[in-house]
Amino acid sequence: MTLSEEAEARLADIVELQPTKNKALQERWGMESGSDVHQYLESELKEYYYRDENSLIRATAEARAVVTGEKPESFAVHMTDFERHVFAVAPGPDEESASVVNVLHRLREEYGDDLENDDGEDPGAKDVRRALQSLKRKGVVELIYRTVPTFRLAVERDAVTVDEVD
Repeated sequence: MTLSEEAEARLADIVELQPTKNKALQERWGMESGSDVHQYLESELKEYYYRDENSLIRATAEARAVVTGEKPESFAVHMTDFERHVFAVAPGPDEESASVVNVLHRLREEYGDDLENDDGEDPGAKDVRRALQSLKRKGVVELIYRTVPTFRLAVERDAVTVDEVD
C-alpha cells in the first residue's frame, strides 16, 4: 500500500506519540473531532495501527518500518498477558503453521491450569483466535490458509521485545 506524503507524516506521528489517543492526534493534525481522526485512521492507515486493550493507538511493526525506511532486527510490541502466552507457544516462522485449536492445546500443555484469558477465565478457542488476530495486526504472526486458517510467527521470537504495560 503506497501512502501519500500526508499519510506518511501522520504515520510518523503515531509512531512518535504511541501509545496515544484520538484527542492527541486530533490536536496534532488540526482536525475537528476524534471521529475525524478515527475515520482517517480507518480509511488511510488501517494496516498500520491497532488499538491495545485500553483502546490506545499503537503502530504496527510495518508502520515503524515505513517510517524509519528499514526493517528493524528487533522491535517492541505491546501485548496483553494472554497474547504473551500465545506468542510463546505459536509455531516459529520456519515451522508448519498451526490451527487455533492446536495453539489452544499448546497453551494448555505449556501452562496447565494456571492459564487464564485477559478476563481471568479459562480460555477457549475464541480467546486464542482473538489473540492470534491481534498479534497478526501487530505484525508478529502471519495467517496461512490451508484446510482451516492456521497461524505461525512472522518473525523470530527473539526479534520481539514485549513492551511493558503503561
